[in-house]
Amino acid sequence: MGWHYRKSIKVGPFRINLSRHGVGHSFGNRRFHVSTTPDGRRHLSVRLPGGLHVTKTLGRGRRRHYY
Repeated sequence: MGWHYRKSIKVGPFRINLSRHGVGHSFGNRRFHVSTTPDGRRHLSVRLPGGLHVTKTLGRGRRRHYY
């Protein structure tokens, strides 16, 4: 059985995300959001009126093995 930890700290429009795997960060609002995961992957998310939500992963990041 594995264990999980996640904590998010908001600093203005920025958010610092702490987890067992490392530190990530994100920036944006409800309509437009850019985030970086602890392994370096970047995600771009856009929400449009009417329920349309588009997410795109940018780059591959670096390979990490979690045990």
